[in-house]
Amino acid sequence: MNDASIRFSSEGHIARIVLNRPGQHNALGAAEISQLHDRLAAIDADPAIRVLLLTGSGQRTFCAGASLSEFRSGDMNAGLFTTLTDRLARLRVPSVCALNGSVFGGGAEIALCCDYRIGVTGSRLLVPAARIGLCYPLNGLQRYVDKLGLSVAKRILVASEELDADTLLAIGFLHRVVQPDSLQAQSEAFAAHLAGLAPLAVQAMKRILGGIADGSMDPAEANRLADACAASADLREGLAAQRERRTARFSGS
Repeated sequence: MNDASIRFSSEGHIARIVLNRPGQHNALGAAEISQLHDRLAAIDADPAIRVLLLTGSGQRTFCAGASLSEFRSGDMNAGLFTTLTDRLARLRVPSVCALNGSVFGGGAEIALCCDYRIGVTGSRLLVPAARIGLCYPLNGLQRYVDKLGLSVAKRILVASEELDADTLLAIGFLHRVVQPDSLQAQSEAFAAHLAGLAPLAVQAMKRILGGIADGSMDPAEANRLADACAASADLREGLAAQRERRTARFSGS
């Protein structure tokens, strides 16, 4: 099923979400945020899905964050966006953000919530909160510090500095910069690579690393996840494939 402003599809082990409001720089209103919540919940509930690939429509902008027009009118509850970003950051499967253009405001935080970010030449990032008198909530600010460091967070948020693609690559916001006409192919190839890895191990390590980063990891849970991988059919398959010099076919069990 595809909603007009949020397109969703799933093929094989890859789920794809497209933010589809190019005329509004793919900004998210309350309706779009609700749809994204539903899509992320469906991904978490579907064991066949191993990767999320997130992108935007058009060639100008990946996402401009929450709709300022709805925010001004009172139709947007700021907590909606916070809940969305937290859910995306905690997604069970790895997420790849293919930034099809520049990114503004809360769109940068959406990208930061993904595990991997591929951008295009000529794109830029600007978070104008300080220019309009807005202070982001604690968890959003914490995410910038955790992912990019305090100095970079101050450049982006406090100084509202505009950064180009090369700078975004250098500071770690982007993991790769490609030509616009190769973004789809390269992001699809990377998503397929992730989908071909052992899903139990991938998801366990994503969970543990995230818990280490935010201080929430229970050692007992980390040990349980590692033990489950050690006892899995996937590990036996991976070792057999290595021994037989063939591509492993992981079942997720």
